[in-house]
Amino acid sequence: MKKLLTLGVALLSLTFSASAQQMASCCAKPAGNLSASATEAFAMLAADKDFSGGHDAPLPFEFKGEGQNIEFKTADGTMGRGFEIKSATPSNKYLFVIHEWWGLNDYIKKEAATFAAEMPGVNVIAVDLYDGKVATTPEEAGKFMGEVKSERAVAILKGAQAYAGPKAQFASVGWCFGGGWSLQQALIGGKQSVGCVMYYGMPEKDVAKLKTLNTDVLAIFASQDKWINPEVAAQFKKDMAAAGEKVIIESYDADHAFANPSNPKFNQAYAASAHAKALTYLRTKFKVKA
Repeated sequence: MKKLLTLGVALLSLTFSASAQQMASCCAKPAGNLSASATEAFAMLAADKDFSGGHDAPLPFEFKGEGQNIEFKTADGTMGRGFEIKSATPSNKYLFVIHEWWGLNDYIKKEAATFAAEMPGVNVIAVDLYDGKVATTPEEAGKFMGEVKSERAVAILKGAQAYAGPKAQFASVGWCFGGGWSLQQALIGGKQSVGCVMYYGMPEKDVAKLKTLNTDVLAIFASQDKWINPEVAAQFKKDMAAAGEKVIIESYDADHAFANPSNPKFNQAYAASAHAKALTYLRTKFKVKA
């Protein structure tokens, strides 16, 4: 993934269920109690001042590239939001970019624009799971993250899919909070899903749900991560095997949010390597030439 993205550590997704629960915080407890509900584990970090306070607020940045803010209908009767960069030629290929805990800010718009430039013929939509709220401090980010309801997030993603259309092909990429939701997007998209990239995101733990995936998954982890730790990554690999699904695990000897340039643990070389692998994967899924 490129520089200027993933600013700040995010809290991640929860399990997607019919009786959707409130989405809380992002990263699993360091102990990694994999048998517990993801939402229960995450809730303990939503108000963790030691965790959130250890991450600097994003530096001021204004995106001035192409693209437009969009709205689309959602099944719950409320409009969803996003930022779209349309392909120069008509296309049914859509990449959904899912933000981390700061929300859909200009850094995410820039990342969406980077993918759009690198994949001609693919429409890119940065989906807003915060309904217009953007955090500028860790305290705001934790608050907004904790306010996300999974049923609302699912409605937004389904609305984005309906906006793309019944003949569209979907792939997704996200970081931390967005990493978990990238996997949920792939599950929700069903047969229209053709690819999924999740950066240090909390995986789905329900093997029965994983069996419904229509695509493999590129999962990028950091071996020094205390939250989405190697135990979490190993369990996800095991669960995907049990589901008969393929996961490509890429692990870097780095800390959580190593692709975040404002993080003291930022690793430029690893961030560039991870982005290159994500791009190659997505180009293959969309059959886009370099």
